[in-house]
Amino acid sequence: MAWALFYRTVFIYLAVLVAVRIMGKREVGELSAFDLVVAIMIAELAAMSMEQIDMPLYEALVPIFTLVALEILLSYLCLKSHTIRNIIDGSPSIVIANGKIIEKELRKLRYNVSDLIGQLREKDVPNIADVQYAILETSGELSVQLKANKRPVTPEDLGLPTKYEGIPTPLIFDGHIHYNNLRNLQLDEGWLLKEVRKQGIERIEDVLYASLDTDGKLYLSEKENAVKKNKPAS
Repeated sequence: MAWALFYRTVFIYLAVLVAVRIMGKREVGELSAFDLVVAIMIAELAAMSMEQIDMPLYEALVPIFTLVALEILLSYLCLKSHTIRNIIDGSPSIVIANGKIIEKELRKLRYNVSDLIGQLREKDVPNIADVQYAILETSGELSVQLKANKRPVTPEDLGLPTKYEGIPTPLIFDGHIHYNNLRNLQLDEGWLLKEVRKQGIERIEDVLYASLDTDGKLYLSEKENAVKKNKPAS
């Protein structure tokens, strides 16, 4: 009985994992109301099927993947129809316009000023007087546009030239070389080991993380146990 429960739990877990992967990569904070309902229902169905050992597995899998199919279908329809998208996901709401709080919109959303101020602080905007526009997105996130005189100065504002900055390429994860990235940069393991040793680390296995930026600079973070091992005795 215990082994049957174990195998059943593993199978349901893998099935739910596949279902979630099929539905896409949106983060929990970006889920629409429909997506959230689907996620809750799938979790409930999975829990029921694990608790009720006498329930055939197909009775759990059929409703789970039916919900997945419905979610995919509605997502496709939302891409094709603005009307359906508004019905399913709703639309963003402007809660501050030209520096003025839109009280009518707050009441409509059942969203109070304390909530607004709290989300502004999360955006590093402690003073509501600095805000030109604030929009409450369908995911519940607050998008903020500061007044022109409160925005951070950029090199473009100062007329300063800038150079290209790309995304650093990871080369080592937890002591393991990312060979695909290394090949894409037309580099090899010998070069990487040489660069690692230049920074006082003898083995690749002692590197927690390493990445190469677009200027050719290698960033290294050594594992804690390696640091202790290499630290000279006092």
